[in-house]
Amino acid sequence: MAQNIERELQEQISKLPNDQQRRVLDFARSLAARQRNGGSGKALIAHAGTIEPDDLAIMEQAIQDGCEMVNADEW
Repeated sequence: MAQNIERELQEQISKLPNDQQRRVLDFARSLAARQRNGGSGKALIAHAGTIEPDDLAIMEQAIQDGCEMVNADEW
């Protein structure tokens, strides 16, 4: 199946002007870079439940206190 996709991509890309081919290449590179930089969510599961309840309460309060405020001069 991957060969079919590659063949179809090559076919479609060959029909594009050079500037659009460059955009496709840049996009493909950005997708590949994201895959290398990221990790699976499975790696995070080991940390589930490791934050102390008191710390969670402090974080929740900070979010409630700071996230619902609008600073009209900021924008």
